[in-house]
Amino acid sequence: MAKFMDVHHGMTGITDEQLRQSHAADLAIEGEEGVHFEHAWADPESGTVYCLSEAPTKEAVQRVHTRTGHPADEIHPVPLAV
Repeated sequence: MAKFMDVHHGMTGITDEQLRQSHAADLAIEGEEGVHFEHAWADPESGTVYCLSEAPTKEAVQRVHTRTGHPADEIHPVPLAV
């Protein structure tokens, strides 16, 4: 499976608990789309949230995020890592 980094904008002021709840919502249904969300980060000041996942396609990542109420604004493949 491929890795993807997705980006959400407009989440200014997101709290630790809100990030945990959003991530938990994704984890609860990720298997239905063959996705595994590995980690999430947020910058409350800019309102930017980043999620790293393994998935068959970026569309599968978007389906999970859309179903849990926070569709991604950008989804980027991550073909190389060091």
